[in-house]
Amino acid sequence: MIVLLDNGHGGLINSEYQTSGKRSPIWDDGSQLFEGEFNRAIVNGIVQELTHLHIPYVNIAPEYWDVSLETRVKRANKYADKKCFYLSVHANAGGGKGSEFFTSPGDTKSDQIATLFGEMYKEEFPDRILRTDFSDGDLDKEEHFYVLTKTIMPAILTENFFMDTEEECKTILMTKEGREKIIKFHLDAILRVKKELF
Repeated sequence: MIVLLDNGHGGLINSEYQTSGKRSPIWDDGSQLFEGEFNRAIVNGIVQELTHLHIPYVNIAPEYWDVSLETRVKRANKYADKKCFYLSVHANAGGGKGSEFFTSPGDTKSDQIATLFGEMYKEEFPDRILRTDFSDGDLDKEEHFYVLTKTIMPAILTENFFMDTEEECKTILMTKEGREKIIKFHLDAILRVKKELF
């Protein structure tokens, strides 16, 4: 099984953030989260663990500029003839709390993968909200996001806490401990996907 990892949005180049928006407010202490930096930190942590475990992966967008969605999908679809799944990592916004997992509409293997991610999230963050939609019988939310509908292989998108909710941003998204726990539940979910679905 190959894990196709996609850190959403651009990163920081010479201290300049590459994606408009996609950042937290500037908090009273002067700190601010740039989502693309967070996404890369999580993917890099997953890469480190997968390397240690000898699990194949591809970093779909290793560049620090904001790689287009079309390019990300084209890069991923080159692996469509292999056992693989696509994992896009994000931080959420909109003033909510908790985390949620997205797939494309319809009943697909992506739903099963998202369910495993949701279960591992709840093990790592039992006191945090898991934002769900069980209207179709499983916990993931379904949207027509480009990277979910245009990829050929199973694909999920994780939205990890809310960068514009100060408590979640400053105690989870911007802390070493919080990031390590986010990396851990992603890794634990990947291991379950490998064992149970591939």
